Amino acid sequence: MDESWDGRGYRERPSRFERAVVWTRTVTGADTALPVLPDGCIDLLWVDGALRVAGPDTRAFRPVAAIGTRYVGLRFAPGTAPALLGVPAHELRDQRIELADVWASGTVRRLTEQLGTADDPVAALEQIALRRAAEVAPPDPVLPKVVAALDAGWSVAATAEAAGLNARLLHRRSLAAFGYGPKTLARVLRMQRALAQARRGRSFADIAVSTGFADQAHLAREMRDLTGMPLGQVLSRSAEAREGLSLVG
Repeated sequence: MDESWDGRGYRERPSRFERAVVWTRTVTGADTALPVLPDGCIDLLWVDGALRVAGPDTRAFRPVAAIGTRYVGLRFAPGTAPALLGVPAHELRDQRIELADVWASGTVRRLTEQLGTADDPVAALEQIALRRAAEVAPPDPVLPKVVAALDAGWSVAATAEAAGLNARLLHRRSLAAFGYGPKTLARVLRMQRALAQARRGRSFADIAVSTGFADQAHLAREMRDLTGMPLGQVLSRSAEAREGLSLVG
């Protein structure tokens, strides 16, 4: 199975869980304060002996973790996790919570014990999600189509039409599935496309044109609005490694 590594202690590979990746990260002195940028995803985390959930972000999040802290995570593509967790994504927006806040405490204690003694916590975390998925209804099948359309730069109106939804219904279902409306999701996905271009070494002007921004100034405004950092700082640091700044969901 393909695995990527960014040279800073972060590794990821495709998960057996559809539309997800499993990842690990060990915090080093160089990245203790690196911000996590919005990506539309929700993560199930195993860290410091606890199961946690990282909700979808609308702004950069700066985790606080000691050097040597090890994360094991399962990152779900936009729209995938709410059905599994049993909670609308908008209730998790910009939140880091204990899994026991959304699942029965007894269940979480049992799972915590299993992970604490597992020889392979990565596989164990993945298995938890797979077992849970077998017990609950699957995500709405229209959601991947919505994400794909918005990620391709389609307008909200065109996306709604392609999904067979009116604008109001698309907005309501987006809040539950992604944590925010389709316009915000489109902005987040466009920012991630820009970061991907930066990792390929493209110029700011080329990035703006190829990812759907009006111009470089528009790109700069969006980056500052979503990350709180100047364009040059965000894109230059993102270009340093495959995962850029989105190291922990």
